[in-house]
Amino acid sequence: MIGYVTVGTNDLEKAARFYDAIAAEMGVGRMMEFDNFIAWGAPGGAAGVAATKPFDGNPATVGNGVMVALEAKDKDQVQKLYDIALAHGGTCEGAPGPRGDSFFAGYFRDPDGNKLNAFVMG
Repeated sequence: MIGYVTVGTNDLEKAARFYDAIAAEMGVGRMMEFDNFIAWGAPGGAAGVAATKPFDGNPATVGNGVMVALEAKDKDQVQKLYDIALAHGGTCEGAPGPRGDSFFAGYFRDPDGNKLNAFVMG
């Protein structure tokens, strides 16, 4: 149902380094790029992620309670995505581990403070 998710950024260059690394681990790259907007994913593939400077010219801010969830292929990739995020300016919001019996996830924020997680079911 979701086509893509967009997060705001105040530093597109910094956001690009962060999301380039995350996207590379997930086997995709940039699929659209403009002066104030970059989108990562694969046309016709799963939902993508975009980072943009706000259209209204005001500073980007973080939505409280908003999170982007990235589906990993296995627990090892959850850990790898979490490690990549922290190595590229992200911050920890909860180390990878089980959450209940059938959900494994790691939580982090991008350099602008947008919350994401990498997860796998099972």
